[in-house]
Amino acid sequence: MDIHPTPLPGSALIDLKRLEDDRGFFARAFCEQEFRDAGLDPTITQCNLSYNHEAGTLRGFHYQLEPNAEVKVIRCVRGAVYDVIVDLRPDSDTYLQWFGAELSQDNHTAMYVPRNFAHAYLTLTPDATTIYQVSTPYTPGAERGLRWDDPALDVAWPHEVLHVSGKDASWPLLADNADFPTVVAGSAAR
Repeated sequence: MDIHPTPLPGSALIDLKRLEDDRGFFARAFCEQEFRDAGLDPTITQCNLSYNHEAGTLRGFHYQLEPNAEVKVIRCVRGAVYDVIVDLRPDSDTYLQWFGAELSQDNHTAMYVPRNFAHAYLTLTPDATTIYQVSTPYTPGAERGLRWDDPALDVAWPHEVLHVSGKDASWPLLADNADFPTVVAGSAAR
């Protein structure tokens, strides 16, 4: 694996090192030791699969509060998505900044999302399918979210957003959520 830091410290893009021949290729998609060597948390307790019928489907922004904050590794195994993360660590130099990258069945790139980051993706093709490796089981009472269209984040989505769940459309805007920095700051201490 080739692990490349993104502009948001602690996050990374992970590319495969392919061993190719006339049959196709073989590549390691996960290695606990390589994650540790790169300073990434290798804990995986759950794997999830997400299928999306249409291009323009948005899922997120989601995160969980401590002590249930998650590390996620997301890979698109069919079609393509634009994957976006937001740094929610109040003491970070990149607090509330976002980073996005295309993940596709062609590039095989994965996004490593550290704890205390929000995550979302927008499908760029019909029938887009992603697989998530997650460090902590989903905990409904710890789940929170950010609005995908929050002007305070100003994410440059590369495709029109056509489908969003009611839950994801109803997360409060940062400007309307006075408790947001306190809640995240209080929850981020480990």
